Amino acid sequence: MRLPPSQRDAKGRYRNPDGGVAGQSLRNVWRMMRERGGTPWPASLTDPPQPPPPDEVPHGHAAFTFVGHSTFLIRLDDGTTILTDPIFSERCSPVTWAGPKRVRPPALALDALPRIDAVLVSHGHYDHLDIPSLRALHARFRPAIFTGLGHAALMARHGIPGATELDWGGEALLPGGHRATYLPMRHFSARGIHDRSKALWGGFAVEPATGGRLAFLGDTAAGGHLDVIGRAFGGFGAALIPIGAYEPVWFMQAVHMTPEQALEAQLQLRARTAIAMHFGTFKLTQEAIDEPVRRLEAGRNGQDFRVPLFGGTQVVPLRAGP
Repeated sequence: MRLPPSQRDAKGRYRNPDGGVAGQSLRNVWRMMRERGGTPWPASLTDPPQPPPPDEVPHGHAAFTFVGHSTFLIRLDDGTTILTDPIFSERCSPVTWAGPKRVRPPALALDALPRIDAVLVSHGHYDHLDIPSLRALHARFRPAIFTGLGHAALMARHGIPGATELDWGGEALLPGGHRATYLPMRHFSARGIHDRSKALWGGFAVEPATGGRLAFLGDTAAGGHLDVIGRAFGGFGAALIPIGAYEPVWFMQAVHMTPEQALEAQLQLRARTAIAMHFGTFKLTQEAIDEPVRRLEAGRNGQDFRVPLFGGTQVVPLRAGP
């Protein structure tokens, strides 16, 4: 089953997988900004140190080390190392003096990273496409970078050339001969007020050369596109699924999932193991810092949906199915 490519309207703006307008109207944006900031977060948190990522991974498995937010270090069984949506900056913002500030430092510092072979960038929002982090990775490792349509030129302007752009359903070979497919998600992408939905957003499926499948969703709202992906690939051994940034639900439901919807997403994707992300790092919305994890654990009902420790590693088999 082939995933359908993206579609654009007459003004060149990408549409969501269901054909709907991406994100919220400006009127709703202004309404949301007038609401209060919700439950306060602590100014900073320090997590206990965790063992370093493993140098070797059993055949047919992958090791997922949680750096923070949507940044994972993924080591495949042949030693290939992938980084998802790397952000090591203090803020996810166009400026260094304002915008959401991290309450936890990266669980792995940039200088402590092993060699990075490939970077997956899901979309252009500042908490997912962080230019300072990508520039530092490029200078140190020259990794292959993969992203959605419309983001390579932005990276090149900032000294990060050669990113491979993909449309929904588009495929590319990662270093080591592993296959990546860009997945449709229900979200949007923008760096400012004038480029809304002019570049594409999505997630990634990775099929290692040695077998199995994993999914990295980036950002997404709930929807039937996740069931389409699960059927198209026949399930996944592991899926990285966002669980935070959902309050107020009347506004955020267009772009993010609640923890309960994340549990449903695991079922739609037919993922044997899910690993939570997009929580506890930057205060982007109104919920308490610990609410996404509490709600996920309360609704888990036997599903293998794991909450990683910051800096912790989950070694997971990638074989799909029961």
